[in-house]
Amino acid sequence: MKKHMYIKKMWNIACLSLLSAGLFISSSVHAQDEQPTQEMYTDTIPGTEVSFDMMLIPSGEFLMGSPESEENRSEDEGPQHRVAVEAFWMGKYEVTFDVFEIFREIDRDKDTTRIPGATYTADAVTRPSPPYEDPTFGMGKYGYPAGSMTQYSALRFCKWLWEKTGNFYRLPTEAEWEYAARAGTETAHFFGEDASQLDEYGWHYKNSDETFHKVGEKKPNPWGLYDLYGNVSEWCLDQYQADFYAGFVDSMHINPWRRPSTLYPRTVRGGSYDDDPEELRSANRISSRDKWKERDPQIPKSFWWNTDSPFVGFRLVRPAKEMTEEEIRLFWRRALDE
Repeated sequence: MKKHMYIKKMWNIACLSLLSAGLFISSSVHAQDEQPTQEMYTDTIPGTEVSFDMMLIPSGEFLMGSPESEENRSEDEGPQHRVAVEAFWMGKYEVTFDVFEIFREIDRDKDTTRIPGATYTADAVTRPSPPYEDPTFGMGKYGYPAGSMTQYSALRFCKWLWEKTGNFYRLPTEAEWEYAARAGTETAHFFGEDASQLDEYGWHYKNSDETFHKVGEKKPNPWGLYDLYGNVSEWCLDQYQADFYAGFVDSMHINPWRRPSTLYPRTVRGGSYDDDPEELRSANRISSRDKWKERDPQIPKSFWWNTDSPFVGFRLVRPAKEMTEEEIRLFWRRALDE
């Protein structure tokens, strides 16, 4: 119990320290730097045959948020403002249980890493605690999105994945997520104004049979990303702040990020199989709540699992601009208090 309380306390302190970190989301480098030419790559977890695909998202500028005229718009989606984003790689699919379970189950994780001094060796203990309930709720496992986890759990997975593969992975910012989802469009959906086409691109409450589905069964967006709308909502790095956009209207902002200062609320994007179709829009913002783990009877409640949110998962991002190992280690020390 004391250990669990310590982890939670340290996570809150780490969130505060991120206010001065600024190690991986630059505010001084323009988004028109030289970009990679490879449109996609596949990364394989060392010691396994499990792999995942990453798509190149080119640098550029876009109009973030929604206009007041957009149907089903919420006030927190405005005012619209210009944003520049540096190039990055983004997961072709939402992270699946195939990948996450290697991190979760120590017996499946071979003692093979690409980063010297990695903490996630075969006898490591910093892994998700046993969940109170089956995190899949019987909806599907292999090939299905990994859900029911906290943002902390997703970040821990990202750190483990960096140590295993040697590539720095993290969660996307809100700006990166929306930029990737829009794929150069300015309409409510990346496929245009005709909302009747939504069933071709995403799982929502009216077509999902109240369950998430295998990734990649719907059509992708123009940049080759699947399930951005629906299936499971996706964690972002940002603290949720309803009026965050208010300070951005007078100038161009580069790689904006609302750095966390409290545990709740954080931001998720994209909507899920459990949301009405109106929620599945590029600009829609969703705030996390402590009720997402309301039925967890443990005292204190799990810091790894959200008992009541199988509808929330995540997608990986890797900055195209390489960082040094020292910079990455400093980021993780500050983000996870290590």
